[in-house]
Amino acid sequence: MQRPCRCWFVGLLVLAAVLVLPQRSTAQSKLPAPLITNEGENETARSAAMGGALHAWGYGTTALFQNPANLAETQAYHLEGIVQLTPEGSRQAYGAAIMDSITNRLAGGVSFVASFIDPDGLNRQTLDGRVSLSYPITDKFLVGLGGRYFRATQLGVGPFGDSKFSGGMKDATGGRSPFVETFTFDAGITLRPTEGLALAAFGQNLTFPNNGVLPTLLGGGIGYTTSGFTGEVDGFADMSSWGKPTGRVQAGAEYLIAGSFPIRAGYRFDQGAGQSSVSFGVGYISREFSVEAAVRRAIDDRGPTTVVIGLAYFLESSGLIKGTNPTYQGPSQ
Repeated sequence: MQRPCRCWFVGLLVLAAVLVLPQRSTAQSKLPAPLITNEGENETARSAAMGGALHAWGYGTTALFQNPANLAETQAYHLEGIVQLTPEGSRQAYGAAIMDSITNRLAGGVSFVASFIDPDGLNRQTLDGRVSLSYPITDKFLVGLGGRYFRATQLGVGPFGDSKFSGGMKDATGGRSPFVETFTFDAGITLRPTEGLALAAFGQNLTFPNNGVLPTLLGGGIGYTTSGFTGEVDGFADMSSWGKPTGRVQAGAEYLIAGSFPIRAGYRFDQGAGQSSVSFGVGYISREFSVEAAVRRAIDDRGPTTVVIGLAYFLESSGLIKGTNPTYQGPSQ
């Protein structure tokens, strides 16, 4: 059995990240609106640390947010809690995800993430709920489909006060109606032509909501994994965050030390924001659970800085889950 004291340094990192981040800001953020909302994306600590480049090798709960096809990439039954903090936009997001690829050949997962943005100003709140399914056509070809419900409301007022320009959307009773409320879907495929090599194609928000808080993304990625190492490069088009199609390139790498301590780094260039970002992450992974943290920072004065913390429990380790998926064996975590 792994000794809990082995992950003390991760706990200190997580605590330090939370303490140094300001939870509220009374000044209006200088960030462009798409960056305040993280361009409509939610992340796990693993994907954030690798620059978001996990559309080909993003298994487990990460697949719910990156590429639903990869839910069937490895046999697992994981439950994860996620915290995302962005001080420049006074954004806090809290969520949970659960995925299962053990009890049935058809893998599935569910996630919910609630975010709170600029509580002393516009006071916007969002709810992101997803249900995803994945099926391995063969051990080399995976397909996935995910449904998504998204709701965004504004409870505060902007610089023009309680007006049509900055007062949010009022309903007939004087309350606030959501300014975005919709159902959409994601889809993806992953091809593994040789051992360790994965190619992915994906699309997110494919009903084309045509707004900056729920942009449509189209792209692909190529990744390679071997004993203890994973590297990947992704590229895609963001069709609506910036009012026109823009590109984004992401790259990341991960190395697992002693089978339990992942070290991760990533880079991404966002054409719409006109900026580059670098990221770094560490963690501790045992047979029963994992604790992971990541920090991403844009390379300019505007920011943003984003911290993502994840705590996961592996239900398959409890012995209570009985696998009935006899045919597909994915890579071990």
